[in-house]
Amino acid sequence: MVTDPIADYLTRIRNAQMASHRIVEIPASNLKKRITEILYTQGYILKYKFEDDSKQGVIKIALKYDPQSKVPAIESLERVSRPGLRTYSKPNEFKRVKNGLGISIISTSKGVMTDKEAKAQNVGGEVLCNVY
Repeated sequence: MVTDPIADYLTRIRNAQMASHRIVEIPASNLKKRITEILYTQGYILKYKFEDDSKQGVIKIALKYDPQSKVPAIESLERVSRPGLRTYSKPNEFKRVKNGLGISIISTSKGVMTDKEAKAQNVGGEVLCNVY
């Protein structure tokens, strides 16, 4: 049993990139699906597909690499808020990731979104992870 499904999600992507896999399969949940959609819209993954099986479903993610140097598009995925230490932020207190080049994924009362979207809507929330 996994105690932190978001950390497991991020670790599966990290491990697949270190092994230069093209596709990674992750057990699905609504939160993981929304994080996947954000990674896709921000250009960190190539494409994704949600598949329903008899249990909870699977997310298949096609990882994105630089065509010339084969370097992954995601340089770093780090979990910020974790079950033992939750991290919350107000919209004016969001920390910049990689001097503004990366994103933070925030779970707000209006749904899961990037730090820039949360700041524009003036909502705070739990900082799930940083991506760059």
